[in-house]
Amino acid sequence: MRRRAEFDRVFRQGRHNSGPTLAVRSYPNEAGLTRFAYSIPKRVGTAVVRNRVRRRLREIVRSLPWREGFDVVIVARREATLATFHSLMLEMRLLSRRGRLLDAP
Repeated sequence: MRRRAEFDRVFRQGRHNSGPTLAVRSYPNEAGLTRFAYSIPKRVGTAVVRNRVRRRLREIVRSLPWREGFDVVIVARREATLATFHSLMLEMRLLSRRGRLLDAP
C-alpha cells in the first residue's frame, strides 16, 4: 500500500513535463535512489503494443544518467506507438532535462 501512496504523491505534488508522446512526472524521495514507474493506458493499444512501448522506455531509462533521489512516473501517450526508439530517446532526454532529473553531461 505504501507504493500506491508514493505513486499518488508524484501525481499530486510532483513536477510535470510533457511532450507529444510522453509525460514525465517526478517528486523527490527520502530513499536516496531514483525509482521509476511506467503508466501505459489501454487506449495506447493492445497488450502487445503496450508491452513493446514499456520495453523501449525501460531500455531508454537504463541508458540515461539519472540523478539520485527521485520518484519518476513515465506516462506514454497513444503517439508513442508510432514513434521510433530514437525519437522516444530524444523526447525522454529533453523532458528529463527540463525536470532537472539528469546528471550534468
